[in-house]
Amino acid sequence: MGAGSMIDNMRSGISSRVPGASNKEGGTSVHKNKAKLSNESTSAYNSMKDSVVSVINLQRGQSNNGLFSLFGTQGGNNSGKLQTASEGSGVIYKKAGGSAYVVTNNHVVSGSNALKVIMSNGKEVSANIVGTDATTDLAVLKISAAGVKSVASFGNSNDITAGQDVLAIGSPMGSEYANTVTKGIISAKKRTIKANSNAAATTVIQTDAAINSGNSGGPLINMAGQVIGINSMKLASNGEGSTVEGMGFSIPSNEVVKVINQLVANGKISRPSLGVGVIDLSSVSKDQQSSVLKLPGSVTKGAVVMQVVDGSAADQAGIRKYDVIVKIGDHKVNGGGSLKTYLYKYKVGQSVKITFYHDGKKVEKTVKLSEAKNSDSQSQKNNQNADSGQQPDNNSADDGQ
Repeated sequence: MGAGSMIDNMRSGISSRVPGASNKEGGTSVHKNKAKLSNESTSAYNSMKDSVVSVINLQRGQSNNGLFSLFGTQGGNNSGKLQTASEGSGVIYKKAGGSAYVVTNNHVVSGSNALKVIMSNGKEVSANIVGTDATTDLAVLKISAAGVKSVASFGNSNDITAGQDVLAIGSPMGSEYANTVTKGIISAKKRTIKANSNAAATTVIQTDAAINSGNSGGPLINMAGQVIGINSMKLASNGEGSTVEGMGFSIPSNEVVKVINQLVANGKISRPSLGVGVIDLSSVSKDQQSSVLKLPGSVTKGAVVMQVVDGSAADQAGIRKYDVIVKIGDHKVNGGGSLKTYLYKYKVGQSVKITFYHDGKKVEKTVKLSEAKNSDSQSQKNNQNADSGQQPDNNSADDGQ
């Protein structure tokens, strides 16, 4: 008899019938937990949870005149009732006198007509904006200190390492899930990312702690309960449409503290400006790079000047429309984003050498940087110069450089 036949015979000898006896012996019971209910994570969370709030962005709804609406024409206005436009998270970091201060993301409060903060105990209070900064995506709010029992402390974001345990706390998907905590590690201490091609590059902490819509503005904390970052964004998919998991980003606490202190002192961040609006050279056709910009073929990257503010640092240096900036200081400029990134490394009033091409000739000029009128890059229309020659097809500019 083969081995296969023996196994078949053994199987046939085993009854496959369900026993017909009573089910009373099928019950069970709950046993005492053997796992400790307190550890580093729970201690860190408990020390922070009362400092974490939900931030409600209220905006006026569009109210329409019935007659205009009937015929489909624009007769609305913004005099409607305040409605919740979006929700995010925030951290109470200081209590002074009768006020308490909350740090959150700029995009959480952007466009608001009013703001509310929901405390960890569910109490709602009104909030005022102290200052905002779109470049770093940070904002400071002020609320009444009544009922504020706990404030957060900031740890040194330079003293962190990849693989270190962290917690993210906030209100994912809104205040219904307030004070949700997720655990992960620091995936990378420093990552350089840009929100878009024309934005300044920013340095952030990468984490795999779950960060979802509504977590924005909430804290990333270490196991000592210190804030080491403010959660700002997540990568949900790559450029090819593939879904990405576990890639969240937080603004380092050292940068957060620096911005908070400037916003509290001045209501804004002081940044240098050249006084130009630019587009990437890569957005201009090769033919126009030669015929309009008169660039030598060896120049393939840079920022094309599309507008110059009268009296600005660039204007005083002789930079004109269609000039191409290729270097600021010792840094090569690849486009509008890198120009802004390197420009922000300097201070208002500081002198810096600008290398650019004017009518095909390489020029170097030292300029004294002035203060940007709007550090968040205000939008302006392109200057319409008197020349009637060809213009590059793409004439949209990134302002505020």
